[in-house]
Amino acid sequence: MSHPADSPPWKLINDNEPRNLRLAFSSDGFNPHSSLSTRYSCWPVILVTYNLPPWLCMKRKFMMLTLLISGPKQPGNDIDVYSEPLIDDLKSLWDGIQGVYDAHIGEYFTLRAALLWTINDFPAYGNLSGCIVKGYKACPICGDDTPSHRLKNGHKICYIGHQKWLPIYHPYRRQHVAFNGKPEYDMPPKPLTGEEVLQMVEGINYKWGSKKGGGGSENDGDRVCWKKKSKFFDLKY
Repeated sequence: MSHPADSPPWKLINDNEPRNLRLAFSSDGFNPHSSLSTRYSCWPVILVTYNLPPWLCMKRKFMMLTLLISGPKQPGNDIDVYSEPLIDDLKSLWDGIQGVYDAHIGEYFTLRAALLWTINDFPAYGNLSGCIVKGYKACPICGDDTPSHRLKNGHKICYIGHQKWLPIYHPYRRQHVAFNGKPEYDMPPKPLTGEEVLQMVEGINYKWGSKKGGGGSENDGDRVCWKKKSKFFDLKY
């Protein structure tokens, strides 16, 4: 995908009403005082409009600063509390704004806006989506099948088995010496759909484990990979 216009969500919106707005939710934390102190944190939440041309949608004057979360520490999982007013506005935008005039065609229509993407790093992704991004099962795609290993001396967790994402006949799959000492013949897992994720976070038909909680062993196989239900599930789409 070279641009969001190439993605299935964009085409799905086009089937409904091609004039609808496509939005992206961007958030990350920084220290505005340019120091390494952790006594202050600032989290801006910006909405990006992808209806604009690619050379304009990322310009500063076209971005909308919707929230500015500041305090002595980062919001973490509580970012849902701060973003709840924004989610309410997005619900209203999806219900539609009637009487918007299209000057090109010369007619009135109902304008809607849909939040289709988020722009963030991996820790912020975990806070927004509710997925665990640390530990043995840190991959949101692999889930309980995440190939992880705890280093004996460094006591850190490393993730292996990346060759399975390559084409089946790629030479890197057989180069065991350059990787973890084993050839890789497994196929990559399929990403979960929104319905499957919703079933997991609500505890319905939980496929990745039978017990809630889970120990800290490498092969327990029952670790909960989702820590909360994301506020984005309140949106109808």
